Order: sequence, then C-alpha cells, then structure tokens
Amino acid sequence: MPEELIKAETRTEFGKGAARRIRRESKVPAVIYGHGNEPVHVTMPGHDTMMALKHGGSNALLSIDVEGKKYLALTKQVQSDPIKGFLEHLDFVEVRKGEMVTVDIPVVVVGESKSDALTVTELNTVSVEADATAIPESFEISVEDAEVGFQVFAKDLQLPSGATMLTDEDLLVVNVIHAPTAAEVDAELEEAEAEAGIERDESDEEAAEATEGSESEKAGEGDTVPETDANDGQR
Repeated sequence: MPEELIKAETRTEFGKGAARRIRRESKVPAVIYGHGNEPVHVTMPGHDTMMALKHGGSNALLSIDVEGKKYLALTKQVQSDPIKGFLEHLDFVEVRKGEMVTVDIPVVVVGESKSDALTVTELNTVSVEADATAIPESFEISVEDAEVGFQVFAKDLQLPSGATMLTDEDLLVVNVIHAPTAAEVDAELEEAEAEAGIERDESDEEAAEATEGSESEKAGEGDTVPETDANDGQR
C-alpha cells in the first residue's frame, strides 16, 4: 500500500476552543504516537487529508511531513462529525518500513448471487499481521451469479507476501444460502413468538380485516357515477 504524502504543521494550541479554530480554517488536529517517542501534535490540511484517507481506506498509510521531518504513520482512529462528516481529530501510529503490524481488514462483497439465493456476510473484518507498507485496503469477494452453497472461509482469502491470518482460518466469511419465501418468514416469526410466549390476538386480526373491508366498500361507493337524464342530451 503506497503511502500518501501530507504536509503538516506543529500544533501548539490545545483544548476544544483551539480545535474549533483549527477546523474553521479547514484543517484538522491530529497526533502521532509510536516507538516510545513523545506524541507529536500536528495540524493537517482538511481536504487533502480526507482524500488520502478515502484513497487508503481504514488503514491508510501516510507520509506526514512535519516542517521537514517525515513520519511514516498508520491511521488508527478517525473522529468525524456525525452530521456534517468533516474530520474532527485523527490518531496515527508511527511505523517503519518492514515493521509487522496487526490490523483489521474490511471484507467487501461485490456482485449479485442467483435470484433464489441470499448472500450473508458472516465477518465484516478479518485480523491480519502484515508489513506496514503492504496492508491490503480490503478483501474483495465476488458473489456474482453464486449459487446456494457458495462459501468463503478466512483461509480462502489471498494475503500479501509475508502476511499472516490471525483470524481463525476455519471461520466462515461469506455464505450464500437459500433465500426464504414469505411463508417461511411468517412461519419463523410465529415460531419465535411462540418461544417468547407472545400470543397473537385473533379477535384483533379479525377486527382489522373487517375494518379494511369496510373501508374498501366505502371507497367503492364513493366512486359511483350519478345517473344522467336521457333527455338531458336533447335539451
């Protein structure tokens, strides 16, 4: 995974007020940890940083130039505004080329299975130990035209050279199963309600059906066309 180069500035102001001022300038406060060094607090350009994170994914690797000193940094935490979506704060961990790191890689399912099948994603992420500079952005699994019974396990995923799967290799990641019919869904719902001790009130169901029938009759009466005098057309 090639790193993105971002230029940053040393941050000297702290606190909520300072953070708001930084964000008003279309920048984002961040901190770089790692290798027993003191945390490095920086201010990064908002737009360029957001684009780099989108390109690199949840484990984006950035080369951060802080006033001439470069840090190879792996994204660890991204805080964003839940409504407007802008970046609020970033945490990075400093790494070195060739260093092995443990990361969670997202699973991305693409394509459509057969019409009678349902694709179930059993694991949204898998844990991998890999070279910090060779972390896959995601594991993409195609289920295009897949039939019932198609399965992908953790051991089936293709890892970068030198990487190790930390998730149990026998765990199911994607499973294509029979798509239940409406009748099967209703039967499962009734069974679940019975197990939970929930009883359906048949009188309420009958009353609801009677109400629906009455409303349908009223709607039909409202559509009646008034009779026309046969002599009206001759006047």
